[in-house]
Amino acid sequence: MNQSPASSAVRILVVDDHDVFASSLAHVLAAEPDMTIVGTARSIEEARALVPQVLPDVVLMDHRLPDGDGVAAIPELQALRTSTNYVVLTASTSDQVLVAAIEAGASGFVSKSRSLDEVRSAVRAAHSGEAVISPEMLARLLPRLASRRDPARVELTDREYEVLSLLSEGLTNNEIAASLVVSVHTVRNHVANLSAKLGAHSKLEALSIAIRQGLLPDR
Repeated sequence: MNQSPASSAVRILVVDDHDVFASSLAHVLAAEPDMTIVGTARSIEEARALVPQVLPDVVLMDHRLPDGDGVAAIPELQALRTSTNYVVLTASTSDQVLVAAIEAGASGFVSKSRSLDEVRSAVRAAHSGEAVISPEMLARLLPRLASRRDPARVELTDREYEVLSLLSEGLTNNEIAASLVVSVHTVRNHVANLSAKLGAHSKLEALSIAIRQGLLPDR
């Protein structure tokens, strides 16, 4: 399924093996003026072939796929196009699944039981570099991320530490900018710099790595 609206539209790839769900979701999202569906895939193998072809900005990734774990496949798919953001679609509320998604580099997750409005919001948030997770859920999951310590430790600037701390509170770029009395552009630069230092593909993955390296206090 392909659309061809303005080039500024968010390019979305839907990866889900339930045809009716995937088609319905694609149809609804394609109706949005700022979104376009560049493809649908029913398996990790199909996603692997499509990502470098259709160049999605956001991939909506099912957790359970016929040929494996969609969450576990994210790092491999991310390597095919590092600028793509992944949002996990899951019917599970297990902390184990959600933590795995964070550590795999996903921008966040949306339960399949949530409204289509929330899926739309998740796509837009992921595309703009935001974390797709509520502050309450983030607070619940952060302690789980500290279970494995990483002996490596990167050096961050004082400002990057401030931004990282505010990220851990679930704040958006706009909220961080207001807190630090700087521009959103400046915050984006700080997030990009600390993510690059940590080798992270998303804000959530940056938090995961930072916690394992002891850059944030245990919660």
